Amino acid sequence: MTRIGSFDLEKKAAVVAVILENSLETSKKAAEKGADILEIRLDLLGIRDLERAAEIIREIKSETGIPLLVTNRSRTEGGKWEGKEEDRIGLLMNLLSFKDGPDAIDIELSAGRNDRDKVIKAAKDHGKTVIISSHNFLKTPSLQDMKAILEEMFHAGADIAKLAVMPRSMEDTLNLLRVTLDFKDTGKSVCTIAMGRQGKHTRVVAPLYGSVLTYASIESDAAAAPGQLPVDEVKKIMEMLR
Repeated sequence: MTRIGSFDLEKKAAVVAVILENSLETSKKAAEKGADILEIRLDLLGIRDLERAAEIIREIKSETGIPLLVTNRSRTEGGKWEGKEEDRIGLLMNLLSFKDGPDAIDIELSAGRNDRDKVIKAAKDHGKTVIISSHNFLKTPSLQDMKAILEEMFHAGADIAKLAVMPRSMEDTLNLLRVTLDFKDTGKSVCTIAMGRQGKHTRVVAPLYGSVLTYASIESDAAAAPGQLPVDEVKKIMEMLR
């Protein structure tokens, strides 16, 4: 059974609202719009101090009651972290030890293996959900390569394997959905996203094929990734399609 905090992902896919500014105020707005999970993007919020990060997480959990996912995205994977890699990893690991810390953590497959393994072990030691992610902003790998990437994530210890790609054709989006369905049939939890204009529809369609998470913005003009749709629109369309 895959959960993030109290949210059971085996019952339905979760809409994850990405918090990238005015953390507490924006989190409350996301909750009002129906977000199931909040992703706190430390890199986009410019937070590098452990105590400050822990305080923000406590405040948001207390005010919203919504499960929290924490991400500190590297620049190579589309993030805005400006510091040293050891500090980026250290901040993630240390947050996991707090009593009112995050319910889930995101670590990139491309992170150094030793660093990645440390974060995964720390998360599992504290009973937190592990998302291992990979983002390709240039293209969509072949169907076989996408399967291999997701399998590598599970082999590394992922509870949820997240793959975001950039489609160049409708065939690319179909291949991504095919991979998603294949993993659903094996009982493994994946999150798949086709970014950009050509993949925008996958934000609401991929959950029908087995993607357990879909990421959304708070407002239409505040997307953290190409093709992201607003939370309330995603919720409405997903309810219509269910």
